[in-house]
Amino acid sequence: MSDHTLERIARNKNVARAAARQLSMEQLHKLAEVIGEVIEQKNDEERKRQEEEALKARKLAEIREQINEAGLSIDDLVPEQPKRKRGRPPKKKAAEE
Repeated sequence: MSDHTLERIARNKNVARAAARQLSMEQLHKLAEVIGEVIEQKNDEERKRQEEEALKARKLAEIREQINEAGLSIDDLVPEQPKRKRGRPPKKKAAEE
């Protein structure tokens, strides 16, 4: 079964019913169990990602507060960005290759 088929089944209840008719009750229960495990795993991954983002946001807020307390600004910490050259780099000559 391809990813495309799974997407069609997930988007359309009638397609899912038609696909389910081809499976036995034992296969349907096993499928439900597997899907439940996948959903649980995705939820855990999402929860972990959100916790990491929250931790990162807290650390960033702490750093900004420390910068402000020190009387500095973000510009004091970041050096001026080098200017980018415009245009293409020179072509290599055939003898150099």
